[in-house]
Amino acid sequence: MGTLRLFPLNTVLFPGAVLDVQVFEPRYRRLVEECREDGQAFGVCLIREGDEAGDPDVMPCEIGTTAEIAEVRPLEGGRYFLRSIGRRRFRIERIVDRRSYLLAEVSYLDDGATSNEEDSKRLAGELRDAFGQYMRLLVEFSGGQPDLVLPDDPSEVSYRIADSLQVADAMKQRLLELASTEQRLRVELQLLRRLLPQLRALVERRREVPPSERSGAPGGASRAEQERFFGRHFSLN
Repeated sequence: MGTLRLFPLNTVLFPGAVLDVQVFEPRYRRLVEECREDGQAFGVCLIREGDEAGDPDVMPCEIGTTAEIAEVRPLEGGRYFLRSIGRRRFRIERIVDRRSYLLAEVSYLDDGATSNEEDSKRLAGELRDAFGQYMRLLVEFSGGQPDLVLPDDPSEVSYRIADSLQVADAMKQRLLELASTEQRLRVELQLLRRLLPQLRALVERRREVPPSERSGAPGGASRAEQERFFGRHFSLN
């Protein structure tokens, strides 16, 4: 148990993931300054109710991830560029103060919980294969180049893939909240097995569309189809 300064955002932070944000509200500039002075991390939680900026009554989701400050760079107008790295999952037990920013009493969760090491390794191997297919199809559909290297540890694999999946934040939050590595690997594998046929169909349809019809608004003519399958909220990383 302990107390933790909270930074509610419209995104989900996973252990090991990098989060870049611009900090402009006075209360969150103060939060960053105090964390730097004390050498402490802060907590990132997906917003459940309320607005990301200017809402003193914002309600965060119960499960979040601590963020270790890696870089702070001053910007014009008193803003900060803040880069942080996700470290430990936590559960909010209660909000103890809202006067400057959210201060919560939290309990920390076991990120590396595994009940069967061999099962985790098997699931991680199957997930790597499915995710590789997913990334190849996604690159063909959306463009760009894959630059993701998956680690060996099954727990780290589960978080890295959860962060990289192009799905809605509600789904990412569900993955963050799962209690064990095996559960997270299984759910991700089930999710990819549902997504892969849909994505293959999208890629096939895209191959049939002349290049001249793919331009225009951001995301091209297929943006609605992307949102249909992946959700509107895309990972910041």
